[in-house]
Amino acid sequence: MKTISVIGQARCDFDLADVAEKAGEIIGNFGFVLVTGGLSGVMEFASKGAKKAGGTTVGILPGYDRNEANKYVDIAVPTGLNHARNVVVVSSGDFIVSIGGGSGTMSEISIAFKLGKDIISYHSPIEHQLNFSGVEAFFSHLKGTLEHI
Repeated sequence: MKTISVIGQARCDFDLADVAEKAGEIIGNFGFVLVTGGLSGVMEFASKGAKKAGGTTVGILPGYDRNEANKYVDIAVPTGLNHARNVVVVSSGDFIVSIGGGSGTMSEISIAFKLGKDIISYHSPIEHQLNFSGVEAFFSHLKGTLEHI
């Protein structure tokens, strides 16, 4: 199975939540397993969207308690790695989707670049070639990319 890692901020506004949920739904509709950090915000809304589409979700958790995972996580992986789990989240994805974000997301994007992972972003905290500010262009490019993975 192919996996898509979705990264983004743990606290997000309605607009980012909506984008994350729609991105998760698209990923689920394409039949990919969705991987996140398993907590709240973008991670939770992306997982919710994937579940809505009948997809499978994995949460790579910072602590040792699988009950930390949001309610849309099918497979909770407690790591005890705290922020170091960011490497696991990013390395688990065949492709990376970034939505919003703060310093944790910046570290994950940097790890993705270091690992040579392909990444698409919506309102990324790090400027790069495939960082979209328009939601329609973001979704269009996401769908086009998923068709070729």
